Amino acid sequence: MAIRVMLVDDQVLLRTGFRMVLAAQPDMEVVAEAGDGAEAIEILRSTAVDVVLMDVRMPRLDGVEATRRICAQPNPPKVLILTTFDLDEYAFSGLKAGAGGFMLKDVPPAELLSAIRSVHSGDAVVAPSTTRRLLDRFSPMLPSSEKEPKNKHIEKLTEREREVMLLVAQGLSNGEIASRLVLSEATVKTHVGRILTKLSLRDRVQVVVLAYETGLVRAGGGAG
Repeated sequence: MAIRVMLVDDQVLLRTGFRMVLAAQPDMEVVAEAGDGAEAIEILRSTAVDVVLMDVRMPRLDGVEATRRICAQPNPPKVLILTTFDLDEYAFSGLKAGAGGFMLKDVPPAELLSAIRSVHSGDAVVAPSTTRRLLDRFSPMLPSSEKEPKNKHIEKLTEREREVMLLVAQGLSNGEIASRLVLSEATVKTHVGRILTKLSLRDRVQVVVLAYETGLVRAGGGAG
């Protein structure tokens, strides 16, 4: 069954471009389009969607608030935030609102398609370089490393799980973590899964957010 995609962007030309790229894929289908967040939410009431490609800056209702409302619904579609060149100041809020990933609009088509498939399967798609840049930019908004963690479940993590969590927060992929810790990728994936379960988190995007919010990792990639 094809991945049902909704395009949410106030620029018609951009939606047209994305639609053409997706239409060429045998495993994807654009089932709906919206020009702002409010229209997207209205359409979702009557249209089944698997992945929403969500712009951030739009009239009436922006992508961050729309993402928050969509993700608060029972069995919501996955949301992949697409923003303009350079980091959008709302991207961090969008990830906190429940988005499964963050990408730039000028991403190569192959990477966009891969991101849609990854988000659909439940993975996060914030590229390591983007993760580091995003968190560096928002470091003034985050608490210092001296503050106590807000999530007490972090104390339940084993030493190895905490080590893996810190590397995830620094933007490393499973393969890079496996190489760093001399483990198999399967083992790293298992550790990440246990971290998500113990901390009641949805995906590795939320792991990154939590690690920086609690001061476990400082902006710039260092451990707190």
